[in-house]
Amino acid sequence: MSFGDPNPNNPYGQPQGQPEQPPQPGYGYPQHPQQAPQGVPPQQGMPPQPGYGYPQAPPVQPYGAGGYQQPGYGIQPQYAGWWRRFGALLLDMLVIGVPYGVIVGIGGAIGGGAGSAVVVIGLLVGLGLGLFKLYKEGTTGQFIGKKALGISLLREADGRPMGFGMAFVRNLAHFLDSLACYIGWLWPAWDAKKQTFADKVCSSVVVKAG
Repeated sequence: MSFGDPNPNNPYGQPQGQPEQPPQPGYGYPQHPQQAPQGVPPQQGMPPQPGYGYPQAPPVQPYGAGGYQQPGYGIQPQYAGWWRRFGALLLDMLVIGVPYGVIVGIGGAIGGGAGSAVVVIGLLVGLGLGLFKLYKEGTTGQFIGKKALGISLLREADGRPMGFGMAFVRNLAHFLDSLACYIGWLWPAWDAKKQTFADKVCSSVVVKAG
């Protein structure tokens, strides 16, 4: 009985009774591409990362060097005019000065030791309100007057609140505005950035809020 090919001269004959084996990948036959699951699109190449053919965004510039998007006043700040700054200062002086003046006046009317104690209380109230004003302007940019007039005290470099320490230093620097017939207080009326001398020394600006 013969189990080979009927043609004994055929060296590639397949033994009878055995199924023909499919060709194996990697032995001269092209491999079939891997099929993606149904409903899933074939993966594409990874998108190029920034720095590998994609232009990168330009660096953020402070508004003193061309402007940048700053919440509250857009790309370029809108500096507060002299009258608005004066009105805010006047309101703050009333908020601080009226309680101080009333308490000190009562102490003076009473007289004696009790009156002196009331005067001291008035001085402490005025000092406390003054420090609270600097704290609010340093941390939020606004006290009662600036909030009512819609303006804020900010750092010129980045448009952020300048902090309590710098707000205190700026308040001390106002003595420069009082020199030479108080011309520093009037300087915002014609200055390009509406700054007093104290603003220029402390690198601060007063801008319209919102």
